[in-house]
Amino acid sequence: MSYIGKEPQVGAYNMLDSLTASATASYSLTLDSTAFVPESANHLLVSLNGVIQKAGSSYTVSGSTLTFSSSLASSDSIDFVLALGNVLDIGTPSDATVTNAKTNFVSTSSAAGLQIKGDNTTAGTLQLNCEQNSHGIKLKSPAHSASASYTLTFPTTDGNADEFLQTDGSGVLSWASAGGITHYWSASRNSGQSVAQNTATNILWNVVTTATGITNTLTSNGRITIPSGGAGWYVVTAINRYADGPTGGKEKLTIQWYDTSASSTESIGYAEMNTSGTYDTKVASGLKYLDVGDYVYVQVNQNNDSSANFIGGNGTGFYGFKIA
Repeated sequence: MSYIGKEPQVGAYNMLDSLTASATASYSLTLDSTAFVPESANHLLVSLNGVIQKAGSSYTVSGSTLTFSSSLASSDSIDFVLALGNVLDIGTPSDATVTNAKTNFVSTSSAAGLQIKGDNTTAGTLQLNCEQNSHGIKLKSPAHSASASYTLTFPTTDGNADEFLQTDGSGVLSWASAGGITHYWSASRNSGQSVAQNTATNILWNVVTTATGITNTLTSNGRITIPSGGAGWYVVTAINRYADGPTGGKEKLTIQWYDTSASSTESIGYAEMNTSGTYDTKVASGLKYLDVGDYVYVQVNQNNDSSANFIGGNGTGFYGFKIA
């Protein structure tokens, strides 16, 4: 029910330890033998020789020291010192009195909703207990010497089986497959492809066995393109078998890498040799960091036959996989 008049205040009221008057004006305030520091002199009710004293003039407070306006005598009696506490200070809550509704912490753009502090020796630690509160696990801040200040933002879903949390380097977490090869491809030809003299020619792969985790246009222009989430170190291998190799000149096999950031093309694998006849086979391989948007493809060239030379079917392939 509502109150008529001024509603009573709620505070942490404590009768402080008894004080014995002597020939001094200053006395140390304690509660259960521990130094007590009131918020101000106005938060104390002091009785001396049966008379309530006026805060600020009859006595003052500094820290845990109460000082009367003049020295007392041993015949004086400090009847009591009652600490009124802070207004609305309820002291230490009883067990199970703080409900979920009372711990509705709100975060802002400048402050966390809940901060767990260290004690100058131990870093801030959050413990999650078992249902019987007999044991639990802890999340602990790095040591002060690390000067660590960062935020981890969790994914919007709980992920799939066998996935782990990975960061993008800015604290944004996402789920990724744990272990195994996640980005790879395998392509080949089951029929020949002509290569004109002194003409760099992309091999078009008409059999794509697998192309996982990457974007491929292997049949149209022979390319493998690295999509979002696929950047990393790749092992890339190409094999070409010339089915119509003449006896003179040279045949070349090159794995080409287009670097999106530099808008330039480089070779990451190269093989060249003098031809010795039909069915010459060449192998090129390379290890390269491929970024998002980069692409790789295989080119062949021959300078020894004015008529078309042919890429063979069996023994011609393009393979790659991400290792890290």
